Amino acid sequence: MPTNDAGKRTIGSVNRALDVLEALRRLNGATLAELAEEVDLSKGALHTHLATLCDHGFVEHRGDGYALGQRFITFGEYVRNSSPLYHAAKGEVDDLAAETGECVHLITEDAGLENILYESFGDRAVGQEFFVKNREKMGRHLHYSAAGKAILAEFDDDELDAHLDRHGLPRRTEHTITDREAFEDELERIRERGYSTNDEEDLLGVRAVGTSILGPDGDVLGALSVSAPASRLDGERFDDEFPRKVTETVNIVEVNLQTMNGDA
Repeated sequence: MPTNDAGKRTIGSVNRALDVLEALRRLNGATLAELAEEVDLSKGALHTHLATLCDHGFVEHRGDGYALGQRFITFGEYVRNSSPLYHAAKGEVDDLAAETGECVHLITEDAGLENILYESFGDRAVGQEFFVKNREKMGRHLHYSAAGKAILAEFDDDELDAHLDRHGLPRRTEHTITDREAFEDELERIRERGYSTNDEEDLLGVRAVGTSILGPDGDVLGALSVSAPASRLDGERFDDEFPRKVTETVNIVEVNLQTMNGDA
């Protein structure tokens, strides 16, 4: 029986089915021949996997090929709607986007990578297509986004070492911090001032400010950030106004979480 990187036993057929789904997502749909080049399966075995996935609604025929099925919409909505963080933060994210006019992101960490749980666009928000495409991607790193850095700043030394050993600090733009010692210094500054920044480290011309969100038990649940053009998010707005607004919003979210759990 196969094992994963942690040495745990896994089911080979499930692994292969997931490989097929991931290839369809990555290729934005594909023919049988195209999929056969991406996954380690014969065309016959691949066809059997696809037929099974089609029967369950996870894959659908599209033209002369295959694409992810709409069953994933139901699963995705269920997962998000089951999240206490989503319910505690959604209204506050919308309010902050309306107040600032910019883009507000609510993210969580999943296996050391970024997951966008929710986002809201104000009337002056830029880069909406970029952010929407990011939402569809899997495997976005934490170290070049404000929200991601806020989450990493909550890691203890052992957790951070394990994360950096596994994921590294790949360059996203010329401003991305890729030196480990410099990044650890950046996290220390985040802990001292209580908020994080992204200074064109993810997308040139865009800055962001973020803060981690803690649950009633003190565990980090995610983070919230506001992104805006560097020409608008500068000076006092970058150093004081937006950090204050983000921190105030996160405080409300954390109170909402306590109230939902009956701890208030």
